[in-house]
Amino acid sequence: MSRRGDLFDPLCPTRQLLDRIGTKWTSMAVRVLAQEAPGEVRFADLRRRMPGISQKMLSATLRSLVRDGLVARRVEGSVPPRVYYRLTDLGLSLEEPLAALRAWAEQHMAQIEEMNLRYDAAPGD
Repeated sequence: MSRRGDLFDPLCPTRQLLDRIGTKWTSMAVRVLAQEAPGEVRFADLRRRMPGISQKMLSATLRSLVRDGLVARRVEGSVPPRVYYRLTDLGLSLEEPLAALRAWAEQHMAQIEEMNLRYDAAPGD
């Protein structure tokens, strides 16, 4: 299936995909995994390198990335099992656009915060 998405079509799954890849947790997970590419990262190491994420949220984020084919998951049959994650080629192709978005956010955060303060201080409409 090589159908191209259309963001402006209300029925197009592109909207759901953007919801998933546009989160801070996805951006952070892709960044951490890209830093190790082509290697793998254990779940506990990912969590340690993503301050503020809960185990439940990291599990959900990784599950959706695996489902979308952006991340590969490997379970080592030890006791307890060790679980490793790595970016697929498709996932690695996502790092560049996400890196640009992260850079933009970091570069403009002070301006955005200033605009938020001005807006919040202004009398209501």
